[in-house]
Amino acid sequence: MPFSIAAPVHHELLIKKSRFIASIEPVAGREEAQARVAQLKAEHPDAAHVCWALLAGGQSAANDDGEPGGTAGRPMLEVLRHQELEGVMASVVRYFGGVKLGAGGLVRAYTDAVAQALLTAEKIPLIKQTQLACSVPYALEGLVRREVDLAKAQLQEVKHGSVVSLHFVLPETQAAALTERLSESGRGQLVWLDTALIE
Repeated sequence: MPFSIAAPVHHELLIKKSRFIASIEPVAGREEAQARVAQLKAEHPDAAHVCWALLAGGQSAANDDGEPGGTAGRPMLEVLRHQELEGVMASVVRYFGGVKLGAGGLVRAYTDAVAQALLTAEKIPLIKQTQLACSVPYALEGLVRREVDLAKAQLQEVKHGSVVSLHFVLPETQAAALTERLSESGRGQLVWLDTALIE
């Protein structure tokens, strides 16, 4: 099961006079990650590198920011993968201390900085959500609202026209049971709408 983290966490390592300042934070996608990296570069203008890794489905990325290829971003990404995280970005700001660490030393430093920060993180399970929509005559609106409420689904939109259209989101694992209950109690008057066609 994939996890996110409840709040950003930080950790600082000092290795041979180089400072490694790690931050792990929930991030939705690459655009938000790049904005955060720009912010870190502005906050740390004297830093030698701001390396980062993002694990966010198809938007995942790893960036060494001038460190030798594969010594920073990729190892950080592997730590996030190993922890089964999703929608999470790791960044490490490095202040160079004058002593070269070599490729192996860099991999260890970036891996440790991220792993140490994650020791303090509160991991929260990511529950996959699904979107459903149906239309019913006005007489059945109350019934649908009660069922949606009982299923702890979130009602997102209700449109009143010749019929009532209701759009809601709920955990994927509960969708089948709710659909079955509503289809039965709708007595043939409930019509499921294709959520792919909804804007």
